[in-house]
Amino acid sequence: MTMPNFLIIGAMKSGTTSLFNYLKQHPQIYMSPVKEPKFFVLEGEKLYPGYQENQTFEWRGSGGLTRIEGIRDIDTYRQLFTEVSQEKAIGEASPLYIYIPKAVERIKYYIPEAKLIAILRHPVDRAYSHFINWVQRELEPYNSTFLQVLEEEEWRIQNNWSPLFHYKHRGFYYVQLQRFFAAFPGDKIRVYLYEDLQENPLNLVQDIFSFLNVDDSFIPNLQNKSNVSKIPKNKRFHKLITQANPMKTILKPFVPKRMRDRLKTNLQAKNMIKPKLSPELRKQLIEDYRDDIIKLQDLIHRDLSPWLES
Repeated sequence: MTMPNFLIIGAMKSGTTSLFNYLKQHPQIYMSPVKEPKFFVLEGEKLYPGYQENQTFEWRGSGGLTRIEGIRDIDTYRQLFTEVSQEKAIGEASPLYIYIPKAVERIKYYIPEAKLIAILRHPVDRAYSHFINWVQRELEPYNSTFLQVLEEEEWRIQNNWSPLFHYKHRGFYYVQLQRFFAAFPGDKIRVYLYEDLQENPLNLVQDIFSFLNVDDSFIPNLQNKSNVSKIPKNKRFHKLITQANPMKTILKPFVPKRMRDRLKTNLQAKNMIKPKLSPELRKQLIEDYRDDIIKLQDLIHRDLSPWLES
């Protein structure tokens, strides 16, 4: 049965969703209908006791248990690719692969000739965007601070919290990528920077097309940016806009749905902001990442000196 021949392995909050959407526009590329199957991480993991769905298992998280959705068995995973027809490149994107050591051996076992694509963001920016996104989605308390969750991170890891809540640790890219370079030939791995995607997305995407041996002259629609992390300026106003309330119920019969939806989108966008990270904390985190960044630039042959600037 058909299996993927390439994977986008990460990193989270580094543009993988945008990349997934750009690649799936190519007529010679088939992308899994499930963006993040996570199979090579979740295969064979124990289920949460009493929970019957066979695509979920237990990790701890903010407010209790956080269940990570994904695929645990090879037959279900292969079903994602039953619609492949004439496509030359067959892929999926699961940013958890770069972070979880188990993924390397499972990928090597099932698809030893796979091509691997990673896109990396400045580790401090990535971690902060990750945190802001989780506050936005109410997976972290609205009144929590980035410093607080960083100070708790080691405790969280020791207490089996989900890697979805590992903000700082997911930015040690050298440690993560060297596992892949040890297991796969270098010509099977392509590493890009988030800056590449921001500054010249077409050049990046067409380079990937060439890497995947598909028509690299194809130009996808690059207008939509995915998963931009922001939080509400006013939490009470945000709830008023997004949740059911008596005022909205009263006005509903008098305002057409299209107008309501447009007004909701506009008001919500105006109420969203991305708070600035304090310069002091940024500087401290850069120092924490310094050794890893220096090793990483030698591994991927890219100048990462701007990442070391406060």
